Amino acid sequence: MLQSIEGVYKHGKVELAELPSEVWESRVIVTFLEPKKAQIEKQIMRFGMFSGNRPSTEEDFQIAEFQGDIEDGLDWS
Repeated sequence: MLQSIEGVYKHGKVELAELPSEVWESRVIVTFLEPKKAQIEKQIMRFGMFSGNRPSTEEDFQIAEFQGDIEDGLDWS
């Protein structure tokens, strides 16, 4: 019977996250995985988060306003 159990290798020893069921002695194969990449926290955009040293103005919002795509065939006026 094969079982896979997650664990961590530290200081020359393998520490299992849980004990295998119904196994008292067995041969094992240890596979070393790539370290997990740091997960980037998802953020919601909020007013002023990209403003720099000055607050956003009404003109900034007008410049950034979506004007539609010419190719989409929709009338954005």
